[in-house]
Amino acid sequence: MASRRALQIGGATVAVGTVYYLYSAGGNPSVAEKKLEHDVSAAGARLRGQDPSGKEVQKKGEVLAKEAGATIDRTVDNVRADIRNADKAINSKIHEAGNKLEQLKGEGSKTLDETSKELQQTADNFDKKVTQKTAEAKSGISSWLGFGK
Repeated sequence: MASRRALQIGGATVAVGTVYYLYSAGGNPSVAEKKLEHDVSAAGARLRGQDPSGKEVQKKGEVLAKEAGATIDRTVDNVRADIRNADKAINSKIHEAGNKLEQLKGEGSKTLDETSKELQQTADNFDKKVTQKTAEAKSGISSWLGFGK
């Protein structure tokens, strides 16, 4: 009786496994067979302690992590160097702009001084002419009135 029960359970397990592999393979029996063979070999490797997802994968993962860390460190160092270079370039441009501003201030001051001198000279000339014309007009009016020379 026990063997009959074991046969029924075993048969049901095989049937369920067959349906599972056929369903996961999309109904293609050759693909289902390959998946079954892969799963059986992977289970056997785990039982023998040859699990590829075990220590070897962990060691490979550590090596890859170290390489990735080194790559990240190099990238960060390169970015920092680029930032330092950009900072130097910005400071250089700021210094150049300050020098240009001082130069323009000096030129503006010179131009302002020259314009001020020209304006002062023009005002002096205007005063002289006004004084001269006033004197002429005054002598002309005085001569009309008989007070002149």
